[in-house]
Amino acid sequence: MVEGIKFNDKGLVPAIVQDADSGDVLMLGYMNAEALRRTLTSGEVWFYSRSRQQLWHKGETSGNRLLVCEVWKDCDNDTILVKAKPLGPVCHTGERTCFFQELTAPDSASG
Repeated sequence: MVEGIKFNDKGLVPAIVQDADSGDVLMLGYMNAEALRRTLTSGEVWFYSRSRQQLWHKGETSGNRLLVCEVWKDCDNDTILVKAKPLGPVCHTGERTCFFQELTAPDSASG
């Protein structure tokens, strides 16, 4: 199942989660081989928490789980894309997506 995935030197692969209905990017997490296996077999998204150094079932404390619709790998086999249905806000701040803060370039005309 996870054969061919190129995990980094820490045994992790970035995993982008996208809303299966809207196409919005919801979050970026990291998976080790076990988190990827559980994501593929359980129907819910799992990650590896780099800060806690352990598996993390998305929504285990908040209840805001991610239901897996599809899982893809990129052309280089070093990034995962999970298309999922979110059950509640995805971001720990309570926002629907982790990407709610626009980063803008300085006005080049004011120069």
